[in-house]
Amino acid sequence: MTELVEHGQLFIGGELTDPLGRDVIEVISPHTEEVIGRVPHASREDVDRAVATARRAFDEGPWPRASQAERIEVVTRIKDGILARHEEIARVISAENGSPYSWSVLAQALGAMMVWDAAIRVARDFPLEERRDGILGPLLVRREPVGVVAAVVPWNVPQFIAAAKLAPALLTGCPVVLKPSPESPLDAYLLGEIAREAGLPEGVLSILPADREVSEYLVGHPGIDKVSFTGSVAAGKRVMEVAARNLTRVTLELGGKSAALVLPDADLEAAVSGIVPVAWMNNGQACVAQTRILVPRARYAEFADAFAQAASALEVGDPLDPATQVGPLVARRQQQRNLDYIRVGQEEGAKILTGGGRPAGLERGWYVEPTLFGDVDNSMRIAREEIFGPVICLLPYGDEREAVRIANDSDYGLSGSVWTADVEHGTDIARQVRTGTYSVNTFSLDMLGPFGGYKNSGLGREFGPEGYGAYLEHKMIHLPAGA
Repeated sequence: MTELVEHGQLFIGGELTDPLGRDVIEVISPHTEEVIGRVPHASREDVDRAVATARRAFDEGPWPRASQAERIEVVTRIKDGILARHEEIARVISAENGSPYSWSVLAQALGAMMVWDAAIRVARDFPLEERRDGILGPLLVRREPVGVVAAVVPWNVPQFIAAAKLAPALLTGCPVVLKPSPESPLDAYLLGEIAREAGLPEGVLSILPADREVSEYLVGHPGIDKVSFTGSVAAGKRVMEVAARNLTRVTLELGGKSAALVLPDADLEAAVSGIVPVAWMNNGQACVAQTRILVPRARYAEFADAFAQAASALEVGDPLDPATQVGPLVARRQQQRNLDYIRVGQEEGAKILTGGGRPAGLERGWYVEPTLFGDVDNSMRIAREEIFGPVICLLPYGDEREAVRIANDSDYGLSGSVWTADVEHGTDIARQVRTGTYSVNTFSLDMLGPFGGYKNSGLGREFGPEGYGAYLEHKMIHLPAGA
């Protein structure tokens, strides 16, 4: 994507509409530091209009009253539209946020399509009504759409996370106001086009790129029935605080500081080749990234050398180059944040095993070298705080009990993995680590299972029947005896 992309209108209720405000968002390439796009910055008045449109669609429109089969038909066309345009979507996202193109194809675009597909599979088998024998007589339990949804998505995997919210919301009959990040609004226009071409009824989807101030106004709007938010812990707490004023239901998917636990019997080559891609994936800008690598002290030297060699071999460069494995960070502030943490880690006594600065030959662009710290203690800031970039910690441990303790000694509990020659024993380790998702000898995020976190990693679940049910209210209807 080299030409300047400009959108002069907002997508409100399925139609391109002139904005009520005059502010503009400039999208800047993290690779060239040049403006590559402009879109309107939604105002509070635009939020009011979008929410009112969504309310009419919910209160009076056909979508909440359509059959499950009818909604599945339309949403399937959205899924197919994403598949048909997945390469275009991947290019736009890589240009916006610096995600390596090869990773964008698989995770940003095809991964989003898989989220839509998984939600469709859940919808086909999800019971919206069931009869039960109550204590006082027969019961009919109904599951009805929760109402108008505000979906707030971040810049790191915008289509994937939008799909995690939109797919179950739309399939359950909920209109959605989608708020993309100002760093990555361009791909949202592609989604709007796809949804309109799929035949989504009027009023069901609006897309409002905006900053935090307008986002806060949206989540606190009295016309919103549910908020689904993905972002930082601090922002998530603020969302919960604002939504609480109206008792608005919330799902929060927040940060992580996940541990990859390498047991003494693990195969070195398999562990390194399995962990490195999920430690530095999406330039380290992933909430589920395995950013703490725990290795047995008795094998520390060989593991440290192997991980450092693998990290130093990662190809860094232009995110649109298919050979690139690590691209630039999304913004200058993120680059500086990572460089600041690298300085803090050194001051705390950790040792840089590879990386530690800007890559040679890449003076322009918001790049940071893939960096591996060794001799890290879990009390250090670099081991406790989410850096959100290509800065990874290697922590030695004594015995297995200490390893589990270190893995659990975190304010977060989102993801994690264990690497071992004994899968059954690895599964037992998985039961002991307090995170919402865990993998044994692999890393996976299956869209048919519940995804979310313990502790500061969030509230509620996305994906699977658990995430689908978050967009439904439960109603109990008492029936007369013999009915």
